[in-house]
Amino acid sequence: MKNTIVAPKVLYRYFCCDLKQYHAMNIGDKIKKIRSAKNLSQKEVAVSLNMDPAQYSRIENGKSDPYFSTIEKIAKALGVEVSDLVTGEDLDVNTADKSLMEKLRYLDLLEEKEKSAFFALLDSLIAKKKLKDNLSNLVAG
Repeated sequence: MKNTIVAPKVLYRYFCCDLKQYHAMNIGDKIKKIRSAKNLSQKEVAVSLNMDPAQYSRIENGKSDPYFSTIEKIAKALGVEVSDLVTGEDLDVNTADKSLMEKLRYLDLLEEKEKSAFFALLDSLIAKKKLKDNLSNLVAG
């Protein structure tokens, strides 16, 4: 069997148990809901994808069916899994994670030496927090 690109609506229909649920929310609606919950503009997401904002808008509005590779990129840009975009389940999106997700994306752009320094600092802060918690528990207990 050849590698076949399956249209998102077909994937969505496959993953949804209830066909009425499929009609209620297509993949564009799901993308829009997640993007809005994360307080991101269409333009911000489109720019992070190196995509024309008009094309991104067509995807969200259900006027264009994106390739699966585009769905993967959108999921990554929104900090969710592809399955979160194609299943019928509602996703609980934490709006506070926008800043964290942006910073994690930039972490990949750092040089190895900078990444090592970042992780060393993070490890020391985590160790400090654990030590404080343990000392508080000893004093309280």
